[in-house]
Amino acid sequence: MGQDVFMNFGFPKQADYSISHWLQSVKDDPLLNHRTTPELPQSADVVIIGSGMSGTVTVKHIIETWPTKKVLVIEARQFCSGATGRNAGHCKPDQWRGFLEYERAFGTEQALKILENEQQTWSEVVRYITENNVDCEHWTGNTLDVPITPEAAHKAHTTFERYRAAGGKTDHIQVTHDPKEAAEISQIENARACYAWAASTLHPWKLAAHIMRENLKRGVNLQTTTRAIVVVPSEKKSGPWVVKTDRGDIECSEVVHASNAYSSALEPSLRGLITPRPQMCNRVTLPKAPENFAGFRSSYGILLGRNDLISINPRLNGDGAVLFGGSNPGQEEFMRWLAENPDRCTDDGMTGYDSISKAVQAFAIGEVKGWSDEALQEAEAYTQAWSGIMGMSADGLPFVGELPGLRGQWVCAGHNGHGMARIFTAAAGLVKLMGGSAWAETQLPEAFQITSERAEQLREHSQISAGVGTRL
Repeated sequence: MGQDVFMNFGFPKQADYSISHWLQSVKDDPLLNHRTTPELPQSADVVIIGSGMSGTVTVKHIIETWPTKKVLVIEARQFCSGATGRNAGHCKPDQWRGFLEYERAFGTEQALKILENEQQTWSEVVRYITENNVDCEHWTGNTLDVPITPEAAHKAHTTFERYRAAGGKTDHIQVTHDPKEAAEISQIENARACYAWAASTLHPWKLAAHIMRENLKRGVNLQTTTRAIVVVPSEKKSGPWVVKTDRGDIECSEVVHASNAYSSALEPSLRGLITPRPQMCNRVTLPKAPENFAGFRSSYGILLGRNDLISINPRLNGDGAVLFGGSNPGQEEFMRWLAENPDRCTDDGMTGYDSISKAVQAFAIGEVKGWSDEALQEAEAYTQAWSGIMGMSADGLPFVGELPGLRGQWVCAGHNGHGMARIFTAAAGLVKLMGGSAWAETQLPEAFQITSERAEQLREHSQISAGVGTRL
């Protein structure tokens, strides 16, 4: 997808989005439309653009580090109504699966650091939830990666062994390559193998809301339905930047771009680096007593070959519905449609896509053991869905740090659909950089840092790809 998708691209309007399961379940919560003050403040020390997980956790660390700073969070729509409030509810660290691709792109050392960071992030999320008794329907247990095709099984085995040979930690991962045993463990008919390790599922909006409420108690100002239009240099002495919004201007010393997929619409230097892409999540409500189905005991990544994946979140500490996400066989048709309709790449008002819903149905009926209840055969059971806009980065990794050439403007965005497994540490690292720390003190992979060299290389690659007709 070329950069023309951004020419008239802005934040969607308040009514232009579908209602995710998470947002529907909190539709009466006053935080959704919270404005700390009736009027928009005209100045602040730091303006955070975006109230999802990136913005909310960044604020947490800013206010803990500098309690007297005047921090203002602006959100174009409702609180946490973007990607965080629309995901599939996983906090699942990639322990090995992405290793070959990362090693090929960034080298062995960085590939190991990237995966170690996901484990650290998951640990930080669980620690925060536990220590603060956060009511967010949190569940921790084994997550299963289950290849169900020969191609997927071969790739998984090759990647796992290469990761282990490179020094990756695998002692905590339980593995079987016996198809019969894998099928018994996973309840997936055509399982070729099974990889199990600890991960979590949760209600992402409720976690973000808990953190934001603590931020508000410490004096943070949150202004929802306040759309940022542009950030420009200030002509006054009160701060080097002005954030222009649809409700007025804000003078400030520092700006944090934390709106993920929308960051590149607001900040031109991020175009070609972060691209918006919709992803669908389907919710299936099980009959109260489905015949012959024992119930899920884990969350899943079903590996189909190539880069196709079906994620399953059975809401084990929630309402019992099953959420299907990822990139299933219906995704290819969806991607072709998006290439023909690039304006829809920022549309989180979609309530389903037929090929994706049909692929979920075909997989569930054909692969999940005991999924034979008559009510689960009906196509309608698979049509409840919502869209969320992922910020796809040009090299698959987030951008963290100070924007090159824009002193005082910072970014934590481009999470590539993996925000829940990266943001808690990425946001903490960003705040250390804001305080003058060296990159090494963030303990983040060096490949996450936004530098002029990284940005220029990725823009050049993006332009070459666009020139030869590469599709989204």
